[in-house]
Amino acid sequence: WLCCTGKRRMNSLLDAGSLTTKLEDILRTYYDEDEDEWRLAKKTNDVSAWRKPSEEFNGFLYKVEGVVKEAPNRIVDYIRPGPYRLDWDTLMTSMDIVHQFDQGCCVMKYTTAGQLWNIISPREFVDFSYTTQYYDGLLSCGISIEFGEAQPGFVRGFNHPCGWFCVPLKDNPEHSLLTGFIQTELRGMLPQSAVDTAMASSLVNFYTDLRKALKV
Repeated sequence: WLCCTGKRRMNSLLDAGSLTTKLEDILRTYYDEDEDEWRLAKKTNDVSAWRKPSEEFNGFLYKVEGVVKEAPNRIVDYIRPGPYRLDWDTLMTSMDIVHQFDQGCCVMKYTTAGQLWNIISPREFVDFSYTTQYYDGLLSCGISIEFGEAQPGFVRGFNHPCGWFCVPLKDNPEHSLLTGFIQTELRGMLPQSAVDTAMASSLVNFYTDLRKALKV
């Protein structure tokens, strides 16, 4: 946790209210885009991932979608920053909530494991995270912020506006449609093909790991 000086500094750096509004607006725009805007990147029996050029950086915005056999509240409890996420997400190696805002938002610092035989070395992120109601379901979204220096042995990555919409199925409310939008700038000297392979695969694996965790 931050010391008192650090908390004041974080509050002065971030206007949480305006940032939550901006994030919601951006994610809703992604959610409402026509299907023909997206190009299929990876597909399994129960998860599909698409991509399109990001408007935020020189990379791709990914959309991933699949049905999860659980209600939105429980699913999002496992996705957003909190006690569950680190236990099941195989890509995440550490997570600390470094600041909690009154509006139910937080700033978290987390690290990810190396990927593709460590062609992509471990990364560290500092993200502003926000969860809110979305019609009958929930939206959990976030964006990286520039704060502090990366710890030794890690490259500081950057998440442009990302989020997860979790909405119960109308004909089966005990199942939910989970739709994610991810645009991660890994930074460092990486071949784009390696980034694309890692992103599509990790998003599909995310669903596999999440479903296993929810069955426990």
